[in-house]
Amino acid sequence: MKKFTNRKSDAVLELISGALNILELVGIPLNDKTERAKERMAMCFLAVANISSSFRQAKGNTNLKSRDIIKFINEHFEENISSGSYDDIRRKDLKLLVLANLITNSGVNKGSATNDPTRGYALHKDFRKLILTYKTKKWSKALEYFNKNTSKLSEILARKRNIKKIPVKLPNGKALKLTLGEHNVLQKAIIEEFLPRFGNDCEVLYIGDTTNKMLHIEAENLKELNFFELSHDELPDIIAYSKIKNWLYLIEAVHSSGTMSETRILELKNMLKECKADLIFVTAFLTKEILKKWILEIAWETEAWTADNPDHLVHFNGHKFLGAY
Repeated sequence: MKKFTNRKSDAVLELISGALNILELVGIPLNDKTERAKERMAMCFLAVANISSSFRQAKGNTNLKSRDIIKFINEHFEENISSGSYDDIRRKDLKLLVLANLITNSGVNKGSATNDPTRGYALHKDFRKLILTYKTKKWSKALEYFNKNTSKLSEILARKRNIKKIPVKLPNGKALKLTLGEHNVLQKAIIEEFLPRFGNDCEVLYIGDTTNKMLHIEAENLKELNFFELSHDELPDIIAYSKIKNWLYLIEAVHSSGTMSETRILELKNMLKECKADLIFVTAFLTKEILKKWILEIAWETEAWTADNPDHLVHFNGHKFLGAY
């Protein structure tokens, strides 16, 4: 049984846990919610369903207002929620359930504001039928039928994030897909155009996608090189390692910010004092025109590369060309 924020009786805890179990099984995304947020969502759901002790009570209230929900929760679930927090019911606690059409807005005049006093909540009739079978022999089949005929919110939200991807092939042949966007178009070019030309047989150890900071990471290899904590905010966009040269390439893909500036270099050097490899700092741009906008920020003893002229580097001083200093 889950432990929640407030101390409650076993009977109430069991009811809340059951409510969360139902919500999860019908596709309400809960992973990013705090325990308290999940607890409040469950209690609001139970209030709208008019359940205070058993899921067989799921008759539903036809037009339960936010303050009525708070009153129900305080009376039946050992809470003391202020009636002044009624707007949280709409904005937080029932938001996902309304989006999923498990709970519907009722008693609302057409065109009325979201804070209209006539606005209430009701249990969707199909969801009510499902709830009545919970913990009975009919539950499994009823759940299967419900999910087959109802779009899961978790899947709907996932599809929204499943936008067009940019296919990328790493030097070792592994294929990845980056989220569509100019920043990741540049990262693709770095991996497929820059590294084959200037990477000295590099292995890509890290790539941070715009929507997934840890899209590709070779944690053990980085650990062997005494790289800093991988959850650190200062990770460059791409990290690659050449065993031949013992060079660690730290590459920033600049679209709107983030060159290898003097400050950035100092930060990285301080964090990589124990690194076993020599450090190569590279700032990459899509075009020479974009490079021109940022040129004054790029640190000495680093390299700059543009995807529109992939065979060439701009070398910022130092006693070597593309080397450790």
